[in-house]
Amino acid sequence: MELFTIGFAGKSAEEFFTSLVKNGVRKVIDVRLNNVSQLAGFTKKNDLRYFLKVIAAIEYEPVPLLAATKELMEGFRGGKISWEEFEAAYLDLLEERQVLTKLKPEDFDRACLLCSEEKPDHCHRRLAAEWLKGKWGGMEVRHIL
Repeated sequence: MELFTIGFAGKSAEEFFTSLVKNGVRKVIDVRLNNVSQLAGFTKKNDLRYFLKVIAAIEYEPVPLLAATKELMEGFRGGKISWEEFEAAYLDLLEERQVLTKLKPEDFDRACLLCSEEKPDHCHRRLAAEWLKGKWGGMEVRHIL
């Protein structure tokens, strides 16, 4: 099973959609807290669903269960908590939300976790992907840059 991650920051629409197609992504799983962001017009929830379907025949599914909370995001971005503190709190949040009882591994095969951060290093999409891999096993995580 392969699970991809991608961030849309720093990418044109052409780069974004081409990357998904080249990697054989079948579904984009949106893990953003705010999926109506103006950061990139092509990634707003309803527009993205349409573009993915028409341009690439890719499904779209928002999964707010995997989103970080507003407080966590603001704490890290505002420098109130370190990345290590963010990571620990986010992983605790996944456990508290009982994510594993609400998601199925087969829904994530050839899926791609979407967030805004350009690189996965300090993004919760990487944490979510690695956490799911650790819990489910048999999964390869690939970051589309």
